[in-house]
Amino acid sequence: MTYSNLTEKEFLLFKNLVYDKCGINLHEGKKELVRARLGKRLREHKFTHFNQYYQFLMEEDDSGQELVRMLDAISTNLTSFFRESKHFDFLQREALPDLMNTSRALSSKGIHLWSAGCSSGEEPYTLSICLQEHMAATQVFDYKILATDISTRMLSVAAASVYHQNQVGNMSKQLLQRYFQRGQGKWLQHVRLKSDIRKTVEFKRFNLMEPFPNKNFFHIIFCRNVMIYFDKKVQEAVVNKFYDALADGGYLFIGHSESLMGTRHQFQYIKPTIYKK
Repeated sequence: MTYSNLTEKEFLLFKNLVYDKCGINLHEGKKELVRARLGKRLREHKFTHFNQYYQFLMEEDDSGQELVRMLDAISTNLTSFFRESKHFDFLQREALPDLMNTSRALSSKGIHLWSAGCSSGEEPYTLSICLQEHMAATQVFDYKILATDISTRMLSVAAASVYHQNQVGNMSKQLLQRYFQRGQGKWLQHVRLKSDIRKTVEFKRFNLMEPFPNKNFFHIIFCRNVMIYFDKKVQEAVVNKFYDALADGGYLFIGHSESLMGTRHQFQYIKPTIYKK
């Protein structure tokens, strides 16, 4: 089944809907991406025009499940283990020791981390590996990681925690042996995170446009290469909700292609892409 081209009017309808629902700002250069990614949704529902699919979302999708699938299709998911490695170096060498020195409660209550926009799980699992390595040296705290994303498809991949060996090729043999299991049979070229790592990460679907549930709760928040898709208004709102979600002395990490310059916030600048409450 073929479908019609995406008209400018139809593109604007989807652009506004995506912005209203999840804050992603689809500029004109994303028109072809929208056409290609939503084409599968049209074919599944046997629609021939994009406005038919839009009307279905607006008037017939009572459960909201198709809206979730539409946002899944639009959102971009690109990540890897130890991506932007300087962040993890800073976490281990400076942020964690600083938090332990300034908050005695961490030794009893543990440290809470949030990977916001976790995609297929590499970031929260990397965080867990870093904390396991730090714990091995200090033995002074426990931790839990909340990993959220708007894409249910990516969350299912993340929860399975199975990756092709090419996806872990940048890791040392020591880390691979310590934290991964090698597959057998049809999974021979794959690895899976060991249960000690998997159990430290809780995956949930969460839209950053929604109210944040945990005030002054997290000690570390990673939200990297997510806000680049937001305009300044949405960026500012999200950044200030992150500030409220962090405990005093907590750290916010954003992507290396992002900046809080020109955004009103109360964070203390530490170094590029790293901020402290």
